[in-house]
Amino acid sequence: MMTKMTGTLVRVLLDEVRVAVGPFEYAVMVSEAVRRQLQLRSGQEVTLHLMEYYEGNQAGTRLVPRKIGFQTELELEFFELFCTVDKIGVKKALKAMSRSVRDIADAISRQDAKWLSTLPGIGATTAEGIVNTLKRKVAPFVVGPQGDEVPPPDAVTKAPAKRKPVAAEPAAEPAAVPTGQLIEDVYQMLMSVGHTPIEAREKLDKLLQSGQPFRSVEEAITVIYSKGKDA
Repeated sequence: MMTKMTGTLVRVLLDEVRVAVGPFEYAVMVSEAVRRQLQLRSGQEVTLHLMEYYEGNQAGTRLVPRKIGFQTELELEFFELFCTVDKIGVKKALKAMSRSVRDIADAISRQDAKWLSTLPGIGATTAEGIVNTLKRKVAPFVVGPQGDEVPPPDAVTKAPAKRKPVAAEPAAEPAAVPTGQLIEDVYQMLMSVGHTPIEAREKLDKLLQSGQPFRSVEEAITVIYSKGKDA
């Protein structure tokens, strides 16, 4: 069984990513939250922690092997725990995890079924079931190291290399490449002003596909709504 994969991110699709490892390209199903973190990392090396399962029809006559990937072991552990709730299967759990692990775990610990019912595919009854099943099991995901807070590659601090003094040059304008955390913040803002998860995802995808630069949530929101008016 494959438990971890490191390779080149080839494509990010609606509900899966494609990762090239040597001569092979693998399809890995991901949650919406993970998809947002990986959205601008095509061509880069990524590591995903995996679980595998077989997807089949009710008759069990055709079984298809599937891989599910998360950026940290903690996220994967939470997903496996989430799937233990009655009537929540793998696909429903992936669809529901459109918010960070910390946010979902925190809502469960607070027994906030109303908030949980805003997750895609989760109704009031299922939300109550999530609270009743997991309220005493989510503490490790609310406090301590957070699996949902994976620093983007450009956020890693490196010691500056020693160089000989050179003549001062005009500072170049920093590239406006949004980080994974900024993309997440824009998504959360869209949700906070009343958009559904699907609407927020569509608006964010259109913004990223447009190639228009933004360095803050405010700039991103301005671009999103100005484009809406132009349409």
